[in-house]
Amino acid sequence: MRPMSDDDQILFEERGPLRLVTLNRPKAFNALTLEMIEAFHPRLQAWAADPAVAAVAVRGAGEKAFCAGGDILDIYRGRGAGRNLLGERFFAAEYRLNRLIKVFPKPYIALLDGVTMGGGVGVSVHGSFRVASEGCLLAMPETGIGLYPDVGASYVLPRLPDAMGLLIGLTGWRLGAADCCQLGIATHFLPQDRQEALLAALAAAPWGEGDGYAVADRVLAAQAVPAPASDLAGIAAEVAAAFGAGSLPAVLAALAASDADWANKALALLKKASPTSLCLTFETIRRGAALDFDAAMRMEYRVSCHCLKGHDFYEGVRALLVDKDRNPRWQPASLDAVDPAGIDAAFATRGAEDLTFETPDSAVFAEA
Repeated sequence: MRPMSDDDQILFEERGPLRLVTLNRPKAFNALTLEMIEAFHPRLQAWAADPAVAAVAVRGAGEKAFCAGGDILDIYRGRGAGRNLLGERFFAAEYRLNRLIKVFPKPYIALLDGVTMGGGVGVSVHGSFRVASEGCLLAMPETGIGLYPDVGASYVLPRLPDAMGLLIGLTGWRLGAADCCQLGIATHFLPQDRQEALLAALAAAPWGEGDGYAVADRVLAAQAVPAPASDLAGIAAEVAAAFGAGSLPAVLAALAASDADWANKALALLKKASPTSLCLTFETIRRGAALDFDAAMRMEYRVSCHCLKGHDFYEGVRALLVDKDRNPRWQPASLDAVDPAGIDAAFATRGAEDLTFETPDSAVFAEA
C-alpha cells in the first residue's frame, strides 16, 4: 500500500495503539467522496481485527468543519436517463461504512469540531464516543435539498427525547455543542484547543489494563469539561407537544398556532423544504422507531434510490450548488399535493437494489 500524502482526501496515521483518521478536504468542508469512503472502510475492517490497534479517532482537517456531508455534486452529475448508478453506489458504500462504525468492536472517537452535517453525522454519531467542541454546528438539512435525513438518522432521530428527532430531521435545525450534549448526540464537551492533548492522552493510555471502552471513558472524562447550558432544554416540552402531534399536518397546525419564536422559526424552515422530502422524513422517522439498525439502513437505501429517480433531489442541488439561486421549484409544490401512494412506493422492497452487508462484517463483529 502506498504511503498517504497531504494531498490525499483522507489521511491515516498511527499514534502508538491509536489510529487517527483525518478527513482531508478542508476547502470542501471535508465533504465525503466515494474515494474517501472506499479507503476508510477496509482500514476500519483491518483495525477491528488487529490486536495492536486499541482505538480509532476521527477528525476533520482545517478549522471550519468536521464533515459537511457527502459530496452531493458528484451524485448530481451521475443523473442519467435511467438509474443513477453512481448515486446508488455512493449510498451503498456510505451506509455500509456507517454500519461498520456502528458495530466496530473498539472505541471509536469522533471529534466534532466545526460543521457536521449529513454524511458527517453518519461517520460520527454511530461511534462509541462523540466529542463536541465549542465550534460544533450539527444539522441534518436534507429536506432543503430534496432528500431526507439518512446515514442512519432513521434509527437515531426517533430515539432522541421530546420529539427532538422530528424537529431536527424535518427542519434541519442547527445544534450547537451544548444542544448535542443535552440530547446525547455528543458524549463529551472539549474545547478545540485541547484536542491534541486528548489525542496524545489516548495514544499513551494504558490499554492493556482493562476493557478498552472503560479506558477510553476514563481518558475522555479526565480531558473533557462541563458543557454549556443548552437552549433546547428550555423548549423541550413545547417541542414534544408540537412535533408529537401525530401527523405532519398536525405538526404544522401546532406550530402555526404558537406565537413562540422557536415555533415561528421551525414553521418558516418547513415552508422552504421539499414537501415530498418532508413526507419521506416523517415516515422514515416513524418507521425507524420500530426497526433495528440494520433494518433501518436497508430502509434508507430503498428510500434513497427512490429519491435518485425523482425530481426534487436534482432540483434542490441545482438551486443550492449549481445555479445557486436558492429558489428550488419543488414538484409537487405543496404538502396536500403529495401523493401518499408515491411515498409508500419509496419503501417498497426492490430485490437487487436492496442493501446487503458483507459477510465478513457480520461474522467478525457483534452488534454494538
